[in-house]
This record gives sequence, structure tokens and C-alpha cells, in this order.
Amino acid sequence: MKEIGTFLDAGKFAVAGVSRNPKKFGHIVFKTLLSKGMDVLPVNPNDFVYDGITSYKTVSDLPDDVKALIIITQPAETLKVAMEAISHGIKNIWIQPGAESKKIVSELEKEDINLITRECILMYCKPNGIHAFHRFLRKITGKLPN
Repeated sequence: MKEIGTFLDAGKFAVAGVSRNPKKFGHIVFKTLLSKGMDVLPVNPNDFVYDGITSYKTVSDLPDDVKALIIITQPAETLKVAMEAISHGIKNIWIQPGAESKKIVSELEKEDINLITRECILMYCKPNGIHAFHRFLRKITGKLPN
């Protein structure tokens, strides 16, 4: 079951799939979450520094106080990244649309985690602009999960 409030209350977050390219969605999500005051770390297998924050090469390299992971990878990598997170003790996993597949979701639903799929993190973390509008529409139509 999706528990978005639990995910957002996790405290320290990481984003797997942060790109060095400022036009890529992984970069946009990371930058946006930072700008909203979230304690967030980037995960990128290549050396990457954004605003003085150095990326971690793998999820396993993250500090133990990271309790939530947002995954914005190619679907071929998503299950591996998610399973690595679970092994590292991360129990809150958000898979952005485009990084998921039915097979991935089916596999991860077997795990004892808070799994969020088919939702955009930017609609829930102090949304503004188009994300705030989408959130409003979903709320008035009764399609906004908790």
C-alpha cells in the first residue's frame, strides 16, 4: 500500500539516477528537492558534484541515516537498485513513472517495504506550478492517494 506521508516523513532521502545533465528529469528532481529544503543525496555511478554535494556511486555507499530512496533509472536498472536499497536497510522506495514495469512492481510488492509507484514525487513535496495543478485536480476528483 502506498503511504506517501510515511515516505515524506522519512527525513533523509537519496535520488538514484541523478544526471549531470540539467535537462534530464533525475537532475531536475534532485535540484527541486534541494530547493525545497529536503535533506537529499544524489546517487550516480559517475563522479558528479552539484552545489558542493558529491554523488554516491551506489545505494550501498549511502550513509545509514538515509531512510528513503527515489528511483529515476532506466527500468533495466530499477529492480537491482531497489533490491540494493532494501539490503541497505532502506524501507521507503519511490519509483518514478518511466523507471518501473509491471514485473518490477510485482517483485517489489513481495518485500516488506513502503513502495510508491505511478506517482511523481514533485506532486507531493511542496508542489508548485504544473505539479500543484495536477495535485489539485487529483484531489478534487478523489484520485489523490494518502
